Amino acid sequence: MNVFEAIRRRRSVRNYASRPIPDEVLTRLCQALHMAPSACNLQPWHFVLVSDPDLRQQLAHAANNQHFLAAAPVTVVACGLPGQAYQHMGGSGNSVDIDVAIALDHLMLAAAAEGLGTCWIGAFAESEVKRLIGAPAAVKVVAMTPLGYPATADLQRPLRETDRKPFATIFSTNRYGGPSA
Repeated sequence: MNVFEAIRRRRSVRNYASRPIPDEVLTRLCQALHMAPSACNLQPWHFVLVSDPDLRQQLAHAANNQHFLAAAPVTVVACGLPGQAYQHMGGSGNSVDIDVAIALDHLMLAAAAEGLGTCWIGAFAESEVKRLIGAPAAVKVVAMTPLGYPATADLQRPLRETDRKPFATIFSTNRYGGPSA
């Protein structure tokens, strides 16, 4: 599958089969995370792959009871290391959230190419997630995602153009709000 097909097939999956992820597939997905770019190549991240069913249930509870998170065979907890990130993003900000988001997007596209589903989870009690995974105080939990095979095949249908906003509403040329390309 090429990257454009993976982009068209990637969607938020909230219903997972109990089918395990083969080790070689999980290794390829970790390689996708490993190869992601970051500001100044600082790679200010750490990813916790949670396969323990009880811990996945506890993470789902900490994620506002989004129980589908625990139904997938793996939950990926994407952690940022703010002290190791580029400190002048946009002139004043820290790059950690963007760097981790780029890496997680690499994972999600690679997962789509492998026929796996994901779902960006940004609603969670960070202190509880950190406690559950044993993360140090300096770590920032940026996001989580379940990782597994969708329970139904229709969840892997490609996105249609009609599922997206029209080009003219999201693109402009040379100036914000000017004519679109």
